[in-house]
Amino acid sequence: MQISRRDLIRSSAAVGAVAALGSLGNGLSAQAVTGHAGRAITTARVLGKGEPGPGGYRPIVELPGEKHVVRTGLGAGAKRGRADRRKPLLAFVQLSDVHMIDVQSPMRFEHGDAVSSSAWRPQEIFCGHVADAMVREINAIGTGPVTGAPLAFAVQTGDNSDTTQLNEIRWNIDVLDGGTVRIDSGDLTKYEGVMDQDPATYHAMYWHPDGTPDGKEIDQARGTYGFPEVPGLLDAVRQPFEAEGLSMPWYAVMGNHDGLIQGNWPVTGAYQAQATGSVKKFKAGNIIVDRTVTADPDRRLLERDEWIAEHFTTTGAPVGHGFTAENQAKKTAYYSFDRGKVRFVVLDTVAEFGDKGYLSKMQFTWLKKLLEKSRNKLVVLASHHPLASWEDTAMRSQLTTLLVGSPNVIAWVNGHTHRNQIWAHPRKKSGKVVGGFWEINTASHIDWPQQSRLLEITDNKDGTLSIFTTMVDHGGSLTFNGDLTDPLQLAGLSREIGANDWQEREDGREGPRNARNVELLLKAPAFLR
Repeated sequence: MQISRRDLIRSSAAVGAVAALGSLGNGLSAQAVTGHAGRAITTARVLGKGEPGPGGYRPIVELPGEKHVVRTGLGAGAKRGRADRRKPLLAFVQLSDVHMIDVQSPMRFEHGDAVSSSAWRPQEIFCGHVADAMVREINAIGTGPVTGAPLAFAVQTGDNSDTTQLNEIRWNIDVLDGGTVRIDSGDLTKYEGVMDQDPATYHAMYWHPDGTPDGKEIDQARGTYGFPEVPGLLDAVRQPFEAEGLSMPWYAVMGNHDGLIQGNWPVTGAYQAQATGSVKKFKAGNIIVDRTVTADPDRRLLERDEWIAEHFTTTGAPVGHGFTAENQAKKTAYYSFDRGKVRFVVLDTVAEFGDKGYLSKMQFTWLKKLLEKSRNKLVVLASHHPLASWEDTAMRSQLTTLLVGSPNVIAWVNGHTHRNQIWAHPRKKSGKVVGGFWEINTASHIDWPQQSRLLEITDNKDGTLSIFTTMVDHGGSLTFNGDLTDPLQLAGLSREIGANDWQEREDGREGPRNARNVELLLKAPAFLR
C-alpha cells in the first residue's frame, strides 16, 4: 500500500498525541484552556438566538461562555483539591446525527413535512458544509479544554447518512477523510428537488431561496417567517469543495437512518427500484404528484454488510473505522477497542423495522461476556439509541440491570434524539446509592444547535472519577456575508436557517444547562483505587 503525504502527517500526529497523553501529569486545573488555535469553545462563548425580527426570524449571536456544572448522584461527592490531583485518562470527540442527505433523491418523502419535521428541513441542503465546518473546528481545538490532553479519536454515534444510500455514506466518509467532496446527485447541472423554481411542482410549504416563480404565491418561509432570499444558493451548495478531514482516528456507529430507509423501513426490491429510478413524489396543492428527475445509480440502497464494507474504502484511520471483516461477514455492527485504561464498546441498536432502540439476544450475550472480561478496564459504551428510546421495556430493563451491575461501566454516549441530555443511572445497595453510570445524549449536526461534544475522563486520585463534557459549535461563520463560494459561510447560514426552522423554533434541542458543559462525578472502580 502506498502511503500519501496526508496519511503520513496523520500517523505522525496520532503517535505524537499518544506520547503527549502519556506525559501529562497532575496539576491540570479545570477551565485551564478556554480556546484553542484562536477558536473559542463554549466555555468561552456560546452561540445562541438573538432578538426576533420580521416573522420572528432570529440572528445568531454570541452569549457568555458556560463553565462546567458539577453533577453528582452516583454516590461520589466533589472533593476539594481534585483539580490539582486529577490525572487525564482519555479525551475524545462525539459526533452524532450528521445526516448526510441526498436532498434530490426519490427516496426523500418531503411531502410528509406537515406531520414530521425530519421529512424536510430548510437547512438540509448544507449538510456537507456543516460536517466539514465541525471537522475544522475539532482539528483546531485539538485538545481537551479541561485537561489539555490530546483528542485521541472521534466517534460518530449513528445516523451518519440519512436513508442508507451509497452516495450518502460515501459523502460522510469522504468528508471525515478529507479531499474534494461534492454533495450532489442526478443531473449535476441543476438542482431537482422541492426547493426549486419549477412552476409545475412549486409549493409554498418549502423555502425557495431563489425567489417566487411568476404567478405563484411567496413561500411561507419568506412570507411568514422572515427567511431570506438568496439567489444562486441551490447551485452553490452543490459545487465541489475541499474537505479538511479529521486529524485523528475516527470510529463509526450504525444508526437507524444508516440501516433503514428514512430510518424506518428495510430495503426491498421495490424501494431499490424507486431509489435508483427517475420518479420523485412532490406535493402540488393538496395532492401528491410524480415528477421526473434524473436517475442516479449511486443512490443504490445498501444492505447492512454493504454499508459496513464502505468503511474499508477510506484514507482515514483505522481502516474499517472499527468494523472488522467478521462484522461484514456476519452482518453485525458491534465491536470493541481499547485506549489505555478505557475499553470502548460499540453497540448496534438498530431494529429490523422502525426507529426505536433494539438489542438482539445474541448481542446481549456478547456484551455480557465482554463486560466480564473487562474488570481491569473502564468501560464506555457508544450507540445510536439512548435507553429511553427502547419500546421493548423488558430488554431495556435487562440491559440497564446488566450495566448498572457492572462497576467498571462509567458512561454510555449516544444520539438519536437530536437533543443534549444527560441521565444518571444509579446502582443501589440497601437503599443507598453506591455507584452507577452516566448516559450522555448529544445533539445533532442537522438540527439546531448543530453541536458536537468533547469528553474527558480523569482520575481524581481520591477514589473518584470525573467525566467532563464540553459542547462544540462548528466553525461556520456567525453572520452570512453573501459569499456563496465559501463553505464556512454556507455552514454558518445553515446554523442560522436551522435556528429558525419554524417546526423547531421553540423546541430547545440545546438541552438544559446541566446537560451541556458539565463535570460528572462517580466512584472509581476497585482496580483504580
